[in-house]
Amino acid sequence: MNREELWSDLENWGRDPVLSELDALMWRTDRHPQGAWSGVVVQLLDTVPDWERLRAAHEWFVEIVPRFAQRVVDPVLPVGPPMWEDDPSFDLDYHLRRVSLPAPGTRSQLLELAQTIGLTPLDRSRPPWEGYLVEGLEGGRAAYVMHAHHVFMDGLALARLHERVLNTGREHQPDKPMPVHEPVRRSPIGVAVEQIGHQIAGTPKALFGTGRAVVKAVGNLRSTADYVTSLARVAGPPPKNPSKVLQGGSRKMWRFGTMECELDDLKRAAKAAGGTLNDAYVSALLGGLRRYCSANGEELEDVPISMPVAMRSADNATGGNDFAAAYFLVPSGVADPAERIRAMHERVQHVRSEPALGFLGAITPVLNRTPSGVAAAILGAVGGAVLTTSSWPGITEDRYMAGARFDRMFVFAPLPGTVLTSAMCTHCGVCCIAMNADGEVFKDLDLLWNSMQESLDEILALGR
Repeated sequence: MNREELWSDLENWGRDPVLSELDALMWRTDRHPQGAWSGVVVQLLDTVPDWERLRAAHEWFVEIVPRFAQRVVDPVLPVGPPMWEDDPSFDLDYHLRRVSLPAPGTRSQLLELAQTIGLTPLDRSRPPWEGYLVEGLEGGRAAYVMHAHHVFMDGLALARLHERVLNTGREHQPDKPMPVHEPVRRSPIGVAVEQIGHQIAGTPKALFGTGRAVVKAVGNLRSTADYVTSLARVAGPPPKNPSKVLQGGSRKMWRFGTMECELDDLKRAAKAAGGTLNDAYVSALLGGLRRYCSANGEELEDVPISMPVAMRSADNATGGNDFAAAYFLVPSGVADPAERIRAMHERVQHVRSEPALGFLGAITPVLNRTPSGVAAAILGAVGGAVLTTSSWPGITEDRYMAGARFDRMFVFAPLPGTVLTSAMCTHCGVCCIAMNADGEVFKDLDLLWNSMQESLDEILALGR
């Protein structure tokens, strides 16, 4: 796509005024920080961007993607999902901030700052995001740190957004479009009335759809039986965590770590072992957990993992979230890295083939009609994963932010019912791996990060 086509795509980014049922569930069940649905994005820049240009770029950004100048309005009663409205008191100077690290400005210092930012609750009465220009990094470099709620987008949508709004060169681009939109205002009572109206209008269609589904099911009993059997597996009691080392923790002590490697190197390792890029990435994390537990006197068995399965197409840039949740045992008990990758591949393929994989989407509307505390408690009851992972393709060509090249992107997810989360985003040929560990569970963080790096090196060696 050329720049004009990329910009035109933004016309559809976040235009739906109603939160999807999945987005609504994340918004309503957010309990910061132990049950948070907000994350931190750390973007490394090769130099310090021009502050005035950066601020002007944000002014343009919230015009072309007005979602980021909007806040969420909850209905006065849980009769339907919340809706977006333009924040009548939107203040860019509140959302965009400028800080500097003390010397020497190491990556560890940057991650400590990012942890603190992530552990500070977002103001739910405003658009739920904050951006920080962080100066003072070693070598005259800088970083841009964004703390944002998951309702804005998933990882793939974030990558597509960067591709469309960031510059293709260091120089200012004066030809960017300047759209104009009418302000949208809503009230809690108004949202409730609007949602009730939608439900009344949709009743005939829903009844027709239900009847058609019943007729189809009767006509295809085998598919129905397969689905019911799959549902029993997918929606049954979650697998138990057998590890004593990887237990406990309040999920209030976030600790960030990073790894990176060449994309081609990890692809070669995955291919050599008969798996995918994601299989190799997750297997590296599992190997790191094995090493950590072994150093603490435990032989790690297979543990439960939570893995979102993306449902959106790679070119969908419309914001929001579109994924199904998979919850299954992974081969952390397998010592050999190549065998672990193959076993991981088989288990992921099996989970992806489950007809009932998206069952959570069917019950999400029901959860959204209960009090938020009840919905949060139900989600908490099915937690207990040791690890949550996600991965997606990022941008493939250089992008610039107010004159500074965007070199790396690390996305730190919260700890929703897990002791470790990790996200891998590919960025211009580099795999950027971000990890958030519960500091109450992983008391020796140096050991954890070293274990992870040694395991990744072991995986990469398979491709040499």
